[in-house]
Amino acid sequence: MKTIFGGRVMIFETHAHYDDKQFDKDREELLASMEENGIGTIVNIGSNMETSRWTAKATEKYPFLYGAVGVHPSDSGDMKPEDLGELKQYAELPKIVAIGEIGLDYYWNEPERPIQKKWFEAQMELARETNLPMVIHSRDAAKDTEDMMRAVHAEEIGGVVHCFSYPKEMARKFLDMGFYLGIGGVVTFKNSRTLKEVVSYAPLDRILLETDSPYLSPEPNRGKRNSSLNLPFVAEQIASIKGVSAKEVIEVTEQNAKIMYRMKEV
Repeated sequence: MKTIFGGRVMIFETHAHYDDKQFDKDREELLASMEENGIGTIVNIGSNMETSRWTAKATEKYPFLYGAVGVHPSDSGDMKPEDLGELKQYAELPKIVAIGEIGLDYYWNEPERPIQKKWFEAQMELARETNLPMVIHSRDAAKDTEDMMRAVHAEEIGGVVHCFSYPKEMARKFLDMGFYLGIGGVVTFKNSRTLKEVVSYAPLDRILLETDSPYLSPEPNRGKRNSSLNLPFVAEQIASIKGVSAKEVIEVTEQNAKIMYRMKEV
């Protein structure tokens, strides 16, 4: 896979969870191997208060690692008002580049939807207040996600809809709001016709590469622990769909990520 990394072309991993316990045994070795394998920058994404704290500290430890802080909808039932103040403090750190991942997840019945909505709205307002983009998680909740984003004028805040899983009609609505689409390993699955249609439809300059590590490994490693080292498989699948080279996909998505995360120089 290294052959596509001619010159200084490096992959920008926009969404990973290296705080996860699945990495406890080899985290240092794995992260140390990223640069030689063509992974230039990683954004670690918080999903609750504990992982947001881990992320804030990790950005100080690893030069190539940046972070987002926030509480995932599935963890929003544990949120307290004072957590917003703590997240705001982290948001002021120089390498925290987004609020996330935040949003709605109706795949599970808990937390109850009003609770998810309460903290999604509060964290969107936090993103506005801190002038950071948002990393949106939306699963089986397309209409409510769109309605809530429009209600707070999310187009003024910006961000990405991570692990995009809706049809292209929904993609158009998020793209029209100025949001990027996060594309990961699912696009390589044989049964991912809907996502492939979205990738074909969406402009390349509005797509971001992500893994959601340790989850959602692409083919041919589906079912195994995921890591950023699998991103070339995603880039090559997108390239095949778009009719361009993998190198172009990597170059464009790196610039997209820097723009979306408002990073002048990486």
